Amino acid sequence: MTDGNSNAQYINQAVAVKIKEHRKQLKLSLDALAKKAGISKGMLVEVEKATANPSIATLCKLSAALGVSVADIVNVASKPAINVIAEDDIPILWNGEHGGYAKLLAGTTGPDMIELWRWEMKPSENFESAAHPHGTFELFHVEAGILTLNIDGEETELYKGQSAIVKTDVPHSYSNHADCDLIFTMTVAELHR
Repeated sequence: MTDGNSNAQYINQAVAVKIKEHRKQLKLSLDALAKKAGISKGMLVEVEKATANPSIATLCKLSAALGVSVADIVNVASKPAINVIAEDDIPILWNGEHGGYAKLLAGTTGPDMIELWRWEMKPSENFESAAHPHGTFELFHVEAGILTLNIDGEETELYKGQSAIVKTDVPHSYSNHADCDLIFTMTVAELHR
């Protein structure tokens, strides 16, 4: 999630507090939440102690199991009327191996949730995701470079200025196969009906 990021401990601490709060509100044991989320109890214990550095996939599994959004867990969820999020409070939740990163800019509370992300990927960086819950879709807009989307084995390239709507309830990935930096914004909509 936040490897090499200066605010990693702050994010991990916020995640730990929120996960524990939500788990206790639902009166779930560590075993019950771990099973419901499909993660090991050991990982959950580490997350709640703020000693783990959970991946985006782990955060998605935990938030779904708790019936909240990832934004609820990392403290960028919107509140009634307006909630302005300061630049210093916007968490980096993914770091690429060559310096790229993904920020969760804002998000609504769950279980129905919408998230706004900004991704910067260096050449040869890749992010793979498991399938999101049924009906989830993502909106993309490429600001610079070429975004290669792999949606359940089907590749599509999006160029600067192009946008796309993608169903992401299947395994998918975002990649930068070009020789230049890639910058794109993404909105995730997970609506349970």
